[in-house]
Amino acid sequence: MAKRAAQVSDDEGDSGSDVSLIDVSFDFLSPNPDVDYQAIKRLLGQLLGRDSEGFNLHELTELILSQPNIGSTIKTDGEESDPYALLTVLNMHIHHEHPSIKALAQYCLSKAADSPALHSTLQSLFSQSEKHVGLVICERLINMPVQVIPPLYNMLKDEVRSAVAQNLPYQFSHLLFISRTYHLSLDEESQLENTLPASEARKKKGTSKKRKSAAHDEANAQHVRPDDGIYSFHPEDAAIIELASHTLNYTYTAPLPETHQEGRDKNAFGLDTRGRIMLLPLTVTDSPAMDTGEGKDTWDVLAEKLAREYGVPQ
Repeated sequence: MAKRAAQVSDDEGDSGSDVSLIDVSFDFLSPNPDVDYQAIKRLLGQLLGRDSEGFNLHELTELILSQPNIGSTIKTDGEESDPYALLTVLNMHIHHEHPSIKALAQYCLSKAADSPALHSTLQSLFSQSEKHVGLVICERLINMPVQVIPPLYNMLKDEVRSAVAQNLPYQFSHLLFISRTYHLSLDEESQLENTLPASEARKKKGTSKKRKSAAHDEANAQHVRPDDGIYSFHPEDAAIIELASHTLNYTYTAPLPETHQEGRDKNAFGLDTRGRIMLLPLTVTDSPAMDTGEGKDTWDVLAEKLAREYGVPQ
C-alpha cells in the first residue's frame, strides 16, 4: 500500500560548471509479502555483513513481512518493483523465541563483551519481561540519498504510536540499532582522499574510483578522520549516537573472504567493513513534539533531529 511519494534532487556530475540535477521520485510503501521477500533478504544480508549467515535471513525476512502495518520500503518503479530501502522495528521480547531474534540477541551480547556497561544493560533487558526492546532495522542501497531517511522515521514513529493505541506490542523502553561501518587505515585514507580533492581531478578519475569513494564521500562530507578510523555507511548514525546511552563498534566474527582485494568484500567496494550497535532509551520530556504538541519521547526527538539535519529543504 502506497503511503506517500517524495522527490529528491541528486547531483549528477562533479562540482564546478558542469553540474546537473536529477529529480527522482521515491514511493514509500508498506512491506509487501508478495513481491519484497528477495530484496528485503538481500538488504538484511548487506546490513549484517559477513556474519549474516548466522541469523537465518529467511525467517527474519518472513518476520518483517508478517507485520505489514509497521515499517516502510522505498521504490521507484511501482509497487511490483524491488525496494531500494527498508525501515522497520521488531519487538525483541515478543519474538524472543524466534530463531533470528534469539540469534541476534546472543550476537549483540557476544559483541558487547568488550563493553561491560552495554553488556550488563543488554543482559538485564533481555532477561526480564516488563521492558520491551525494539530492534530497529534500517538498510538501503549504497546510492540511496540520506534525504529519504527523515520521512521513513517519521512514518515509523506514527505507525508505532498507532499500534500502541490499538494495544499492539510496540511499547518499547529501548531501541536497539544495528548498523554498518568501515575502517580506513592511514594509508587507505590518504589514497582515498587523493581521489576527491578538486573537481578537475575528479573529472579525470574513472567511474570505478567514484563508486568506491561514494560511501566515504556521502557519510563524511567534512573529511575529518575519526581517531579510530571508523566511518559510517549511514550518515544518520551520527544523530542516533548523540541520543544513545551506549554505542559499540565491532569487527565481524566470520573470517574475511579470500576472493577480493586482500580478502575484502567486493560488494563493499573493497572496504574493511564492520558493525555497530547503538542503544537508545525511550524517555518522555516536557518539551512538546512538533507534530502533536504533547510531551515528546525519543521517537519525536530522533525524527525531528533527522528532519533538521538531513531533510529536504522545503
